[in-house]
Amino acid sequence: MSGADLAKDKEKADRTDEATVKASGPDKAGTEAAAKPAENPTIRQPSSERVLLARLFRYVRPHWRVFALGVVAMMLTGSTETALPAIMQHLLDDGFGGKGNPQLMWTAPLMIIGLFVGRGMFTFTMNYAMNEVSNSVLYDLRKQMFDRLVQMPVSYFSTHSAGTIIARLVNDVQNVTQSLASVLVIMVRDTCVILGLLGWLLYLNWQLTMIAFVLIPMVALAVGAFSRRMRRLSGEQLRYTGELTSVVGEAIHGNPVIKVYAGQEHERSRFAAASRQLQGFARRMTVASSLLVPITQVMAAVAVSLVIALALYQSQQDRTTVGGFVSFLTAMLMILNPLKHLADVNGQLQRAFAAADAVFHFIDEPIENDHGTQEIERAKGALRFEGVRFGYEGSTSLALKGIDLEIKAGETVALVGGSGGGKTTLANLLPRFYSVTDGRILLDDIPIESLKLESLRRQIAWVSQQVMLFNDTIANNVAYGSRRGASEADVRAALEAAYLTEFVASLPDGINTMIGDNGIRLSGGQRQRLSIARALLKNAPILVLDEATSALDNESERFVQAALDKLMHGQTTLIIAHRLSTIEKADRILVLDDGRIVESGTHAELIELGGLYARLHAGGTLT
Repeated sequence: MSGADLAKDKEKADRTDEATVKASGPDKAGTEAAAKPAENPTIRQPSSERVLLARLFRYVRPHWRVFALGVVAMMLTGSTETALPAIMQHLLDDGFGGKGNPQLMWTAPLMIIGLFVGRGMFTFTMNYAMNEVSNSVLYDLRKQMFDRLVQMPVSYFSTHSAGTIIARLVNDVQNVTQSLASVLVIMVRDTCVILGLLGWLLYLNWQLTMIAFVLIPMVALAVGAFSRRMRRLSGEQLRYTGELTSVVGEAIHGNPVIKVYAGQEHERSRFAAASRQLQGFARRMTVASSLLVPITQVMAAVAVSLVIALALYQSQQDRTTVGGFVSFLTAMLMILNPLKHLADVNGQLQRAFAAADAVFHFIDEPIENDHGTQEIERAKGALRFEGVRFGYEGSTSLALKGIDLEIKAGETVALVGGSGGGKTTLANLLPRFYSVTDGRILLDDIPIESLKLESLRRQIAWVSQQVMLFNDTIANNVAYGSRRGASEADVRAALEAAYLTEFVASLPDGINTMIGDNGIRLSGGQRQRLSIARALLKNAPILVLDEATSALDNESERFVQAALDKLMHGQTTLIIAHRLSTIEKADRILVLDDGRIVESGTHAELIELGGLYARLHAGGTLT
């Protein structure tokens, strides 16, 4: 079909676009479409604390024996606290009293030593067991989160910043396990301490003890009032922490750009703004959590004052002994610290719940919809687009508007056009990074929606301008993914085809040389050729070249283009490029404008046509 014929259908297609967006629009992409940004706290309501605890317990259940040992050790550790005031009463009344007891000279020190030895053993067991469970749960959660991460659709990463995602996997999940382990220790151990000491207090003097009981409901009300505020503030703090992490990440990765464009002041302003927001929420959390502790302490001080007054009155009537009063006062003072811990633990607990909610929200994100059932071992590479329309979620217009295209096996097709014409979108539909809104794409007459994702993507190799290399060896970057087990001979053959043999031979460790973060130790041309070597080793029947040479100088492009010529031989190739040296070798050139193919032909035919391609070529820009 000529460019003129294609243009005749444009007006007719325009009339159907608006209806298509409304009827079958981007929402049809379903779970593969971009999710709403998680940073917006109004999107969903937080899960209840009961639901979060139930989900967390599922991760604890496989380690229940160690967990149970830790809980028992907590209870025993808390129970030992009661022994100290009991020994003190016995020592004062029987050892220092009028009668005296010579045996206490030996038994009292031994009891104290035995008490602290036992307590030390219980404390060690408690700490070891809880850290073991905490680290195991941390590993399980992170593993599940990372498994979810690599299965999420491409659209998720276009709506969520890298800093927020990293914060979820690194900071939030660690906050959950460490905070809840610490909270559990405090709640079980200190509750046992309080119960044990309260029992001892009741045994010594029930009238004095009742004074303490009066204040317990007041403390509970204070804790409840602060807990709701702390939970809300904790969620906000996590969100702003993610934003701050994103700013720092961009400053690290974009450091050269920042320096060249003198953006230091702008980045300082961004960081300062994000830090101030985080500081403001931290200040509000500090005020809320700090008020709870002194309020609790004041209540306790009132109770102690009343106890002393009543004890002095009872001593005048010989209803209490010196040892009993000192033991009672000691036990009451000892109970203040656990009460403080329990009051203070609420803020930590609410932060843990906020982090747990964020973690489980991440785990619950939908993964790619792999609903295909068919598999193909190796495709011939014939492609057909039938009435393909596509729109990104949230957009009111279509990015592709009725693409009808047939590509023969082994054919090289170049896509050119202005920015936003739909070139990259068209390529992204091939490996099902996104699902079509309407129409279908066929590979060897099989709808790609019917193919399993792994089988479909096994047929495609991808080389883009934005080269992604891993902080690993040269060999492992070439033999990546499904080709991980490739022989050294195959790796070297791919490197030779990509014109990298001489460079690799100059390195001290050869193909086992570490290349750093995203290949930072390599030049732009070397990085591009390494990605081409990876595609060569995969030897897929379909090749997508997305601006593969646009960022290279002439010398680098010469080597890369030679490597690409070898890579493209015999493969069905889809080229998105703007350099004439790459495009003019294509069997066919398709010109896209506003989501449609408006011209089709060879370089010479399109120049002669004098349409959009000719104008772009004359202006020196083919994309």
